[in-house]
Amino acid sequence: MVVVSNNNEGDAEVVVTILIFLLLVFIGGPLCFFLWLRNLAKKPQHSIIRAYPYFGWMRYVLEMMGPKLRQYWFDSDNGTGPFSRADYLGIIFSAKYRTDLISFGSKRDFEKQGYYIANGLFPLLNEELRVDNEEKIHAMKYKIEHEGLFTRRESLEGDQITRWLYPNEDTIIVGAERENPWMLHGPFGASATSYGSVGENYILSTGYGSRMAGGSWINTGEGGIAPEHLESGADVVAQIGPGLFGFRNEDGHFSLEEFRKHAQQPVIKAFELKFGQGAKIRGGHLEGSKVTAKVARIRKVKEGQTINSPNRFSFLHNETEALQFIKRLQDEGGKPVGIKIVVGYGSNLDALFAAMKGMHIYPDFITVDGGEGGTGATYKSMADSMGLPLYPALITVVDKAHQFGVRDKLKIFASGKLISADKIAIALAIGADAVNSARGFMIAGGCIMAMQCHTGKCPAGVTTTDPKHQEALVPEEKKWRAMNYIINVRQGLFALAAACGIDTPRKFTRDHIVFKTESGQVERLSELFPLPDSSGRREK
Repeated sequence: MVVVSNNNEGDAEVVVTILIFLLLVFIGGPLCFFLWLRNLAKKPQHSIIRAYPYFGWMRYVLEMMGPKLRQYWFDSDNGTGPFSRADYLGIIFSAKYRTDLISFGSKRDFEKQGYYIANGLFPLLNEELRVDNEEKIHAMKYKIEHEGLFTRRESLEGDQITRWLYPNEDTIIVGAERENPWMLHGPFGASATSYGSVGENYILSTGYGSRMAGGSWINTGEGGIAPEHLESGADVVAQIGPGLFGFRNEDGHFSLEEFRKHAQQPVIKAFELKFGQGAKIRGGHLEGSKVTAKVARIRKVKEGQTINSPNRFSFLHNETEALQFIKRLQDEGGKPVGIKIVVGYGSNLDALFAAMKGMHIYPDFITVDGGEGGTGATYKSMADSMGLPLYPALITVVDKAHQFGVRDKLKIFASGKLISADKIAIALAIGADAVNSARGFMIAGGCIMAMQCHTGKCPAGVTTTDPKHQEALVPEEKKWRAMNYIINVRQGLFALAAACGIDTPRKFTRDHIVFKTESGQVERLSELFPLPDSSGRREK
């Protein structure tokens, strides 16, 4: 007798079941997906998607992916903005690896016009520099162990470094006449970034790094003083904007009591009145999605409500009232009080400097912000066209201070895309005493220029107060990047000074900068823009 096994029938059933499953997955699934897309295309107010459901969605996806693809694949190293890929990587390498070494040569287009630093025939050796490198401190930087096509293996390693500080004789004294002047042993610090625009983790990492580097500072921005500003232990410049956030009462008016309370904080070294900011002279803007309970409490506003600060202090109508207010804060707080401005045209500053000289009231410092300065949110028309770029604006302010004979009465800070030692050296040579950078520190802290600052969904955890998104930024790790960035910039400044034959960046002048035109003509900045005399004449 022959027995026929049922195994073949069972195997056939299994095969049929698998085939049906595969048909459902690979044919039914996509069919349902495309039918869903066609039905969905009828709903949005988008003409292309409605007329061409499938190609319309494809266009939308490519449009969303475009900026990411251009940033990493298609943009040239020196093209586009706000920062080129070369600038971005320069900051990253300074912050992570404490180096800005490159191979083969510069990618700068030397055919274009631009500023250059004039080296001397007999540069100085390191031991001939006037620098405070007596103390060595603990630091950490990354070391690449393996870099493949898809992975990079690196570790954070400790070492001992010097901080490249100004010695006592080169100390920048801000507010020498105040009860508590601000003593600066370095020319480079973090520019204004408001809490709410950035989160706690960014403030802590930048503050910790600034404190460890020494000779540096952080600026609170107009969003008020967060606990993290004080916790970091860094020198803090507390900014007061037209919205008076952190410096107002429940009715929204300026509170002298709040100001006095902040002035008593030891780490707060100076106050800055924001009369203007590059890219958003219209006043600050913060989306309601970023106004958390903590932000609302610090600013004394409603949680979840979009904030648009005014573009002017409502109680200050002219130069006289502004200077009187500055004097009041100087007397009440006993600490330096400065102003932040954007320059539209040179003669617009005449009334301010004339009032200073006539009233014998001087801000302890002026921060000059270029029109190319960054912001978390502003209008394109403002960012593209309002206010002079930094270098011509800085030349204007420095020259006006000399023309009116008040240059020795105040310090000048420069701000606007100054992210590397060469750009900072040019600003110092024009006449600035020190330099602020916001986006340089943001990139050092992990910013990938995703252009999502206003959404509260920053993928790097920088420009967000959302706890989940902030997990991307760990202060205990990123603080070393901020510290490395500061120290590497200062070391670069001293190296450039040595190449020019001077022993400190404090000695940079317009003689050390040349401007080359596209036709090849070269002229010193001191010849193009000699410092004016009291009559305003420039004598070459």
